Amino acid sequence: MKPQIILIHPPVSKPSEPPAGIARLASCLRANSISYQVIDANREGLLYLLGNAASSENSGRWTRRAHAHREENLAALRHNYLYGNISRYGRAVADLNQLLRLAGSPYSAEISLADYQTAELNPVRSTDLLQSAAAPEKNPFYRYFQERLTAALAETPAYCGFSVNYLSQAICAFAMIGFVKKQNPRQKIILGGSLITSWLKTGRRRDIFSGLVDDMVEGPGEEFLLALLGKTDGGNKAALNYDDFAYDEYLTPGRIIPYSAASGCYWHGCSFCPETAEGNQYRAEPATAAVAELQRLNKEINPVLIHILDSALSPALLLALAKQPPGAPWYGFARVTPQLTDPDFCLALRKSGCVMLKLGIESGDQNVLDALRKGIKLSDAAAALRTLKQSGIAAYVYLLLGTPPEDEASAFMTRDFILKHAGYIDFLNLAIFNLPILSAEAPALATRSFYKGDLSLYSGFRHPLGWERSKVRAFLEKTLKKNPTVAAILQRTPPCFTSNHAPFFVLNKAIEI
Repeated sequence: MKPQIILIHPPVSKPSEPPAGIARLASCLRANSISYQVIDANREGLLYLLGNAASSENSGRWTRRAHAHREENLAALRHNYLYGNISRYGRAVADLNQLLRLAGSPYSAEISLADYQTAELNPVRSTDLLQSAAAPEKNPFYRYFQERLTAALAETPAYCGFSVNYLSQAICAFAMIGFVKKQNPRQKIILGGSLITSWLKTGRRRDIFSGLVDDMVEGPGEEFLLALLGKTDGGNKAALNYDDFAYDEYLTPGRIIPYSAASGCYWHGCSFCPETAEGNQYRAEPATAAVAELQRLNKEINPVLIHILDSALSPALLLALAKQPPGAPWYGFARVTPQLTDPDFCLALRKSGCVMLKLGIESGDQNVLDALRKGIKLSDAAAALRTLKQSGIAAYVYLLLGTPPEDEASAFMTRDFILKHAGYIDFLNLAIFNLPILSAEAPALATRSFYKGDLSLYSGFRHPLGWERSKVRAFLEKTLKKNPTVAAILQRTPPCFTSNHAPFFVLNKAIEI
């Protein structure tokens, strides 16, 4: 049966698991007997570039080594043994990224297994996206998608839907859209995904790409697609499955189930948070229903890992997971709460399969946390880190520098928090704060352009305490990262794939828990 719609996940994002949003859309279409096709152009495109990487005797030693070990490194990323040695893992990832870098070089593009940038085109400028669409042959993935999309379009689908979740996908998505339009100027194009949702929620016009894109979808797309495809008597709830994805080709040592039990954040109180700025409502499946679906997926797919994608796992969901284990190791993002300071509860979480929790602690200064309305206490954060360690659950800690209430003294308090609790922190994410363009707190700050583009989601600002971005970056690079204790934690963090691969190092006992 010819597909009525082709759902496309464009390059570049980490090729570690199927795209969850497209999986939900496909499950809904299948449940409503609507024909479709799924193309994970990210995974396929990256593997295409790696498979066609060239080398010669004139290539440098690194390139020749990377080329010679290309298949070996791809196989290693799909095997457990690599995740027992962070140095060997780092070499494999670096070698593959070297080949991707060289593939992008003739196009002035920087490509890796996690990112795509180009010196000539900026994904937050609509004119640059249109320029990418106007000259798709200038994209490094062109040879791949020329062949792939030509075959797909031969099926004469009514619609092509592109799901764009990250800025690193935008340039390539528009190059693919431009190619489709050159092949068939009447082809209907739909744009969706979390990046598109953010653009629409921050006031960008739905017709900004008129003539190229027929519609842009804000939020979950199931109802929109059903109406678009004339299914007025259908339902948008469907049993989730991943039958449309070539699981064995992702760069992980087994199958990962990406799963969302909720959209938005249940706390929804932090100042300067994009979720709050965009007005995203919290919608959650009943915790028991979510766990039951995970148990079903576990039986059907037999995964090595479950990745729960929620902005923050709710206390109710954590409790349900502790009582009804999903059947496979799992990890996700959680808020620091008194719940995580309870040894019995954390032990129950570990027994349920919890291998790692990502914790947004953000600052080591309680005054900063209070000003950010984080709703957490540093004493609870310290107790939670100790309890998780004692329970055998890894902690991936997120810290944010340069927020409006932080000053240099606060930043040193964050450093001291890390040093004091280093024995309980398994992985670190250190980031510099970006001010959401529609943040309710932004009018109180002296703002300026951050990215030079009409699609930017962030504003620059004059720091009210003089802790400017240049000073924050210098502190991060020259003081914080240079500290031997902090550096040792950062060296454990998997390069490129970061938290997506970190659980495998824990499962392989490469990280001492």
